[in-house]
Amino acid sequence: MVRLLTHGYFRQRLSQRSEGILPVFAETEDNPVGGRLLLLVPNTSYRISDFLAAARRVDMQVAVASNHQPVLARNTEGRTLALDFHRPDDAIARIKAYHERYPLAAVVSTDEATTLLANRALAVLGLPHNAIEAVKAAGSKLLFRRTLAAAGVAGPAFCLISEAMDPTAIATRQSYPCVLKPLALAGSRGVIRADDPTEFVAAVTRIRKILADPETPGPREILVEEYLPGPEVALEGLMDGGTLRVLAIFDKPDPLEGPFFEETLYVTPSRHSPALQRSIEQATQQAVQALGLTDGPIHSELRLTPSGTIVIELAARSIGGLCARTLRFGVGLSLEDLILRHALGLPIVTTAREAQAAGVMMVPIPRGGKLTAVDGITEAEAVNGIEAVTISIGPGQRVVPLPEGNRYLGFIFARAETPEAVEAALRDAHALLRFAIEE
Repeated sequence: MVRLLTHGYFRQRLSQRSEGILPVFAETEDNPVGGRLLLLVPNTSYRISDFLAAARRVDMQVAVASNHQPVLARNTEGRTLALDFHRPDDAIARIKAYHERYPLAAVVSTDEATTLLANRALAVLGLPHNAIEAVKAAGSKLLFRRTLAAAGVAGPAFCLISEAMDPTAIATRQSYPCVLKPLALAGSRGVIRADDPTEFVAAVTRIRKILADPETPGPREILVEEYLPGPEVALEGLMDGGTLRVLAIFDKPDPLEGPFFEETLYVTPSRHSPALQRSIEQATQQAVQALGLTDGPIHSELRLTPSGTIVIELAARSIGGLCARTLRFGVGLSLEDLILRHALGLPIVTTAREAQAAGVMMVPIPRGGKLTAVDGITEAEAVNGIEAVTISIGPGQRVVPLPEGNRYLGFIFARAETPEAVEAALRDAHALLRFAIEE
């Protein structure tokens, strides 16, 4: 199935739900939990439909809270809640007032942008949550690195460049290679490797230009980390009373060596040795303990270096974008099913992933310009093992590659008997796609 997903698609689907065209929740008196589920959904999220589908499967009344005012202004009473995510104290007050009228059983964030707000709301409502300081540390590149270092957890050497510092003076004292990461940006946006002083100064200049955009809120500092060699992997997990349940380990077959760090392939199960997979789990467990995370989904990114397995980043949320669609558990449960069942205190029979291998390719933007057409989708979907090709940027829109950009052209999903077959299918399908981009 080919689907064009854009932010307009999100608004249209949410608008349809608020107008009663698509039910936000099933009207039922047989609620297994009691109370409602509140989903905190940024207007840039692609995951609303997946979380709503999971809510219907547990027969749960659910409301959607978003920062997209035009859609939520047409809400059906009690089913949507307009929040300003940039004013968290006001948002918490509105959630509390909503809870007094419509008692909440859980508050769940769908994306990074609302993770801290969700935990703050849970704390105010007296519901299970992570420690607020732990979530803050996981959501900040600098606090994360400082917290792990203070706990004695192995990691790269690092330092901070303030907005006022002269990069030329710093460059001569810096060890190389290193990786520069803007604190205000998420994912791989603005992340640049430098191998010498000239590249270091150029990277700082380029990142500062990105940060100068008035639409980029937040700190202007840049974190500089020692570059760690080795393949990169990701771990998807669920924290349950401080215990880590490993849901999946993803290999990233494409080397992420810089100068930019655009992620493409995620394939599971991992093809690394059992010993390395144990080290991935142990390193993640050390990191979550150092941070103090105890409840809910976590997503960690790690490097398998010659000196050991190192956690690069760890977030108090599940995997981003549409990548969660690669995961199925037990008799067909989605990752969203597990997250909601955990949040609501419902039993989870198993967290064992299905036997089939699965994977996703986040389709990179080859060059900047205006996207005018996408061809080859039918041929790509005909590749053996391919489940779907989803294009997330519509024709006529401007596309910006890394490090300035923060989006992908789309997602390709595959499922097969082996990880090798999944990887081959994703690469073959991607080779068939043709993107017409005007300079």
